[in-house]
Amino acid sequence: MHEFSTAQGIVETAIHYAKKNKAKKVKKVFLEIGELTFLNVEQLKFSYDILSKDTILDNSELVVEVKSATYKCMKCGASGKLGKIENEDHFSIPVFHCPKCGGEIEILSGRQCFIKNMEIEV
Repeated sequence: MHEFSTAQGIVETAIHYAKKNKAKKVKKVFLEIGELTFLNVEQLKFSYDILSKDTILDNSELVVEVKSATYKCMKCGASGKLGKIENEDHFSIPVFHCPKCGGEIEILSGRQCFIKNMEIEV
């Protein structure tokens, strides 16, 4: 369950920047994650709520925006959103080859996880 350790890092970082900006209370933390992190948003929010108890983040809202993965083909130069296939268990699996030529691709986005912004009371 990497959601818990990710939430721990988010809470520590948010507390650090809240204190640095002399916040009395944090109302919202805006997070951007890429779909290739494979983070479960509900588990991440649950972990965040547990870890933020009795801190400056207590009762704050974690607002998560999931960004699609994008690629560029190293062979033909095509680019766009990374395709997916569904397996028999109904899980989406990313396709890591160019849908046009089958060539090797470079992942441009989709692996990120960062705090974009915070809404605080000073």
